[in-house]
Amino acid sequence: MGVVRDHGGDNGKIDGIAHPTRLMQNTVPATRPRYRERLAPSLWLLASAAVLAPMVALTLVPVAPTFGLVIGVAAAVAVIALLIAASPVVSVDAGVLHAGRAHIDARWLGEPVALTGEEAKHARGPGLPATGWHLIRGGIDGVVVVPNTDPDDPVTAWTVSTRTPDRLAAAIRRARG
Repeated sequence: MGVVRDHGGDNGKIDGIAHPTRLMQNTVPATRPRYRERLAPSLWLLASAAVLAPMVALTLVPVAPTFGLVIGVAAAVAVIALLIAASPVVSVDAGVLHAGRAHIDARWLGEPVALTGEEAKHARGPGLPATGWHLIRGGIDGVVVVPNTDPDDPVTAWTVSTRTPDRLAAAIRRARG
């Protein structure tokens, strides 16, 4: 069995349907940030919040078992959704570093240092600058430390938790230059 097609010069006519060559390009500037990460709670914290369902259900079993089960599941879902929605976002967008509710123009940032393991543990603990701004989340190992070069700002450095410190540091470098 064979398939016969008439192949023309402009992508051909395949089965009688013309497919002209078209140049596709994105004329809309990129609106997505160069880097974006939600510092959502760890899985163990979300699992701990899910334990709320049987606890609430057990307290309401004497009143109405079905009602207690429904309210327990609804309470657990609401707490988990609140934990995720309230978690801070770290992003680098249009030359600005956003870390939670705080933001700083990248022109005032020095060379970022991406840390993991013992170095990150030290940066979150004894190496944490007292005059710095911190967005630290438990359960997230990586940290990026960025010096603040603004002479009018009392904050000397930003210390930001991240799951991908190399990517965040690279995005800050691109935003600076």
